Amino acid sequence: MIKRTSSSNQADNSLPESWNYEATVAEVETIIKQIEAGELELAEVFEQFTTAVEYLHQCETFLTQRQQQMDLLTETLEIDDC
Repeated sequence: MIKRTSSSNQADNSLPESWNYEATVAEVETIIKQIEAGELELAEVFEQFTTAVEYLHQCETFLTQRQQQMDLLTETLEIDDC
């Protein structure tokens, strides 16, 4: 299972260096399958749902950071072309 980041990490939008987008998405998919299959008790459903939401926030943070990097690189290329 993917290690959760602390709330302080989420607050400053940083991800652990060992964090992996694909592994996190796979973990979310696993959680969804377990919930849909009815494999979990109700309390576990809520816990796993919370975990999945945290993972999705991490994915969103990752994608936002990468988009900002791409935007910056694109701007740099445009400036260099002038």
